[in-house]
Amino acid sequence: MFALKSDRPGTKAGLLSELLSQARALLAGERDATANAANLAALVFHTLPDLNWAGFYWMKQGELVLGPFQGKPACVRIAIGAGVCGTAARDKRTVVVEDVHRFPGHIACDSASNSEVVVPLVRDGTVLGVFDLDSPSTRRFDEEDARALEALVAIYLEASDLGG
Repeated sequence: MFALKSDRPGTKAGLLSELLSQARALLAGERDATANAANLAALVFHTLPDLNWAGFYWMKQGELVLGPFQGKPACVRIAIGAGVCGTAARDKRTVVVEDVHRFPGHIACDSASNSEVVVPLVRDGTVLGVFDLDSPSTRRFDEEDARALEALVAIYLEASDLGG
């Protein structure tokens, strides 16, 4: 499992640690993948500062399709390998982008977004989707955020019945 360096209140690590605790409690006892994704997107969007979008894309018939989210309306379909989400899905790895305007092939669903982090949902080597966060600030996300979001995705995958 993933661990954070610190769980001290008032610190970024403390906030991220609290987010993970809240996610475990929120998803406890519920197996529905859609309900859990909707609640997790809302929790993250309303807990983490400086976000303008938080949500899921599901892998369907070889492309990413919009799932539960918080924020402005979003792109409905994203090709594998396209943009930050498609890159994370193709490479099966978390992608942190300090400035999306410098990311080749970035897909601008919301022109207010300036940085992004995307964590793939991978089970048994298969990409089931991605969890995507956008911010209006450049350099909003770092490796500490990435590790915490990977742990959050692991909590989601463990709690949810995704048919696998």
